[in-house]
Amino acid sequence: MTTPPDPAAPRARPDPPPGAPGLATATVDDHGVLTGWSEGARRLLGYRAEEVVGRPAAELRAEPTAGSSGGEPTARDGTETAAGDGTDATAGPCLAHGPRWSGRIALCHRDGHALEVELLAHRGPRDDDGPAGWLLVSAAPREPREPITPADHAFAQCPCVLALFDTELRLARANADMQAATARTEEQMRGLRLTELVGHGESDRVERAMRQVLESGERLELETHLRGPGERHEHAWSVSLAPLANPTGGLRGVCFAARDTTAEQEARQRLQLLNEAGARLGSHLDLDRIAQELAAVAVPRLADFASVDLLTFLHEGDEPPEGPLREPVTLRRAAHRSVLDGAPEALADVGDLATHPEHSPTAACLLKGRAARHQVTPSLLASWETKDPGRAARIRAHGVHSVIVTPMRARGVTLGTALFARHRTPAPFTDDDTLLAEELTARAAVCVDNTRRYLRERRTAETLQRSLLPQRLPELTALEIASRYLPSGAWAGVGGDWFDAIQLSGARAAVVVGDVVGRGIQAAATMGRLRTAVRTLADIDLPPGELLTHLDDMVTRLYSDEKTERFWSFSATCLYVVYDPVSRRCSIAAAGHPAPLVISPEGTADVLGPPIGPPLGLGELPFEIMETELPEGSLLALYTNGLVNGRDRENGDGLETLRDILSRPAPSLDALCDDVLRALPPAHTDDDIALLLARTRALHSDRVATWDVPADAPAVAEARRSTTEQLIDWGLEETVFTTELIVSELVTNAIRYGRPPIRLRLIRDRDRDLICEVSDASSTAPHMRRARVFDEGGRGLMLVAQMATRWGTRQSTDGKTIWVEQDVSTDSAGSTS
Repeated sequence: MTTPPDPAAPRARPDPPPGAPGLATATVDDHGVLTGWSEGARRLLGYRAEEVVGRPAAELRAEPTAGSSGGEPTARDGTETAAGDGTDATAGPCLAHGPRWSGRIALCHRDGHALEVELLAHRGPRDDDGPAGWLLVSAAPREPREPITPADHAFAQCPCVLALFDTELRLARANADMQAATARTEEQMRGLRLTELVGHGESDRVERAMRQVLESGERLELETHLRGPGERHEHAWSVSLAPLANPTGGLRGVCFAARDTTAEQEARQRLQLLNEAGARLGSHLDLDRIAQELAAVAVPRLADFASVDLLTFLHEGDEPPEGPLREPVTLRRAAHRSVLDGAPEALADVGDLATHPEHSPTAACLLKGRAARHQVTPSLLASWETKDPGRAARIRAHGVHSVIVTPMRARGVTLGTALFARHRTPAPFTDDDTLLAEELTARAAVCVDNTRRYLRERRTAETLQRSLLPQRLPELTALEIASRYLPSGAWAGVGGDWFDAIQLSGARAAVVVGDVVGRGIQAAATMGRLRTAVRTLADIDLPPGELLTHLDDMVTRLYSDEKTERFWSFSATCLYVVYDPVSRRCSIAAAGHPAPLVISPEGTADVLGPPIGPPLGLGELPFEIMETELPEGSLLALYTNGLVNGRDRENGDGLETLRDILSRPAPSLDALCDDVLRALPPAHTDDDIALLLARTRALHSDRVATWDVPADAPAVAEARRSTTEQLIDWGLEETVFTTELIVSELVTNAIRYGRPPIRLRLIRDRDRDLICEVSDASSTAPHMRRARVFDEGGRGLMLVAQMATRWGTRQSTDGKTIWVEQDVSTDSAGSTS
């Protein structure tokens, strides 16, 4: 072992830093060569560093003897010591697989005797020079020490409240923290029970737990609140109780250990308060309700009084003021809450306006844009009295001693302020309280701003919706009309329900009800598109089924465009009804919409059951038409789903209620609409409601005249003569000249360009309109054109258009009809004759 080091051995690395006293360390490379040797290793085996560094570590192992473990080391971590990584197997434990090895091994002392030691080997990290090898650690023998007793400094300076109680639960020992917590020395406390130290209450519960530990011999954990001597509020404590046993196993007392968890508990309470605030504040879309929830969350857990004031533009629906706020600041009280009944601290009532002068806490908070905490000292109160004596007097009267004012700001918009005050809670606000108040106010501000944005969008959508719905329904000869529209509640948003009534040619009328799936501006805009399209298609007198087919094509194109541009899809339902007062025939077609109700003059209510086609936008089958004859005085009820469906009623109950109400007599259709809305919709509707009631009228034979016209030129004169006689019979002598010209032109065109049979019909519609219709079997429609100077024809329709109020052409299955309407009221008769 004293052979000089081999010059060919690897270069020795510096000695590792000396370990703790009594610790032997050495380093070995991957070839099993010692590269470091500590002073502890020298004391353990007697070799100096220069004697062993650079030599194989295996040379330090003792020769195996009978009954010894000095041969192969005994591993304790399940690793094997066989070589398998291409290095020297003589290194023994250095070549163990894995990053760590521990076990007992026999080493040879410098004086020759064998020494069995506990060895721990760690694989070191790689460095720039290559593998770091292994670090070998062994605990060298240490000088014996005296046993530790409770009188040691470790007990006295333990970083928690620690005390020993005997079997009678009287204090025997107490550390420094226990003495500080009770404000008594150990001598003063010795022999006292816990209830005698801190008073009764929670200490009784702790003492019962200590008795339970003595009886069961098992440890016990509990949470409690105790107030120490001279303290104004209780502290939260986490208490651990353990039995104390003597060497023979008998119980000698209880070890009492406690840790002050007040700060942790307060942090948990603040987190719970924030979680509760998030749930309560985010569940409303009402400015005042959000303010009320903020005040309710803060009182009494944070403050004794809280108030929320909002800038006036929020309730007035205006845009936020531009630029910085100006002094003085005017706010509207949205909510306040107090631990005292009636909130006597409040200077303003809820809903009142309050002006905050310059340099007041509220105005300063808003202008600076950050929270401020004030301890109300006599000097501060005196300065407030000179600027705002009313508020200062209220503060003095109720003993307010601590105030926090926080601005409400969200997305760069100033919304108002929140004030928190304490006058019954003795502890003033702390920095943590200020942070909590700021976080509560910030969450409320986001909710207020969300509500502001939602209300602005809703107002825009409602304005758009009102502009797209009919402002007033037309006066129709065929139908008496009454309608109601009820928007959905605030949560649901503006929907796409709509209705309309349209005057058609030949004194006929069309009524329509539709529903666009969706909410908001998009639904309202789509509703406007559909209503415009229906009016356009109705103007060319398409039958109900064809009209819905064209409407379906339009919705399909809209869906395709919107899906491509905005990835937004929609569908719609529609019910279209045409009624003819001359024939009393009703034609109905439906696209996914509820069928209308018809109430007979006798009061019997039935569902008109047209084949319900698919909703608009699916582009499937064509829409079928149902035709039926309705007696004069029948009542048609068209409605949307929101009227009869709802979460608070069973399926079908709404329709039965509607039947019952419509079957009852009512003084007018308007009164009947009111009766329906009082009985059916819930208090808070989640869908728009459209209701259209139409009572049928009839045009009797005395107001309609019809002639068959032969297809030859002399028939024109006979048609003029018959027209003149009928007009005189109706008392419309002033319109004879104009009407003769119209009839002459229409009949001549039918004879010249149409096909028989040809028919002439005059309709006396109400007291204003005279309708002239000429029908033939040809589907070719006439067109106006501009005649040149020397043209012999081409001016007839131009003259007809100049003399008529309206004119047009409608197609039918057996030809076409050209119709012309004239205004024959008294005030316009002179201008038309």
